[in-house]
Amino acid sequence: MKRAVFLYNAQSGKGRIKRNVERICDIFREAEYDLEPVPIDFDANPFDGREEIGLMVVAGGDGTVNFAVNAMKQKGLDIPIGIIPAGTANDFARALGMSDKPLEAARQIAFGSIDRVDCGRVNGQYFVNVLSFGIFTTTSQHTSNTSKHLIGKLAYLIEGAKEFRSLHAVPLEVVADSQAFDLDSLMVLVFNGETAGGFRLARRASIKDGLFDCLMLEKKNFFRSTMAMWRYLMGGSPRIIRQLQVRELDIRSTLNEPTDVDGQKGAEFPLHIECLPGGLQVMCERENAQGTMPNPQFPDEPANL
Repeated sequence: MKRAVFLYNAQSGKGRIKRNVERICDIFREAEYDLEPVPIDFDANPFDGREEIGLMVVAGGDGTVNFAVNAMKQKGLDIPIGIIPAGTANDFARALGMSDKPLEAARQIAFGSIDRVDCGRVNGQYFVNVLSFGIFTTTSQHTSNTSKHLIGKLAYLIEGAKEFRSLHAVPLEVVADSQAFDLDSLMVLVFNGETAGGFRLARRASIKDGLFDCLMLEKKNFFRSTMAMWRYLMGGSPRIIRQLQVRELDIRSTLNEPTDVDGQKGAEFPLHIECLPGGLQVMCERENAQGTMPNPQFPDEPANL
């Protein structure tokens, strides 16, 4: 049997992953995987002693996926990762087309096929979905797990409203694929994926194009900056939001602004950000997998799974 590890965050998804560990393992056994369930320990590298596995299945949110990817890269490994979404936003899993039902996502992985997608790297730290700094961008770090479990994405909006009180410009010196410019920015988002906090912001993004999609909100007066953000969310293209598609970015600032990668604490300035085309192996659903590999043991999942 093929050897795999199931790394799961027992706190994610209101505990539904923990309740279904054995059922998920059964799905992988049917697909001839020897799946070892391992509760996540953020103080240990889950690849220690497991360098020969053929698949790492990760259940959790974007932060859990980020942890697993960085742990793997630290070991110099290139092992396929399958994602069972169990966080609040699950932005990267959504970009991969993963089901939001844990057992269905497990089937997609177990009977799927390997693909390669892009990933990002900033100052040696890897990210799969988005790097950001400025207003709202460290919201996920400040939002408590209790709030996320109780009210979901609304918790991000409430915490983001608090951060709006600290509105300030970040002076930047930017080199984007050899194009240099200065900008006083309220917010910068560097997307590998398509969404942040469940909101589709990177309209042209693809995790397979070898490019980042960047949004930079220029600082103007409070009203104009707020309206520009609103217009963009409504589908507009206000001029004070600079949109770029680039492979590499170097960003300097006189401020020591905190950054965020996939909802976790990010790198410190100056930032060297690079897109790594095909830098990550992922397990995705094989075309027509549900039609060719039925699973009668596991009918449609109840709504509470």
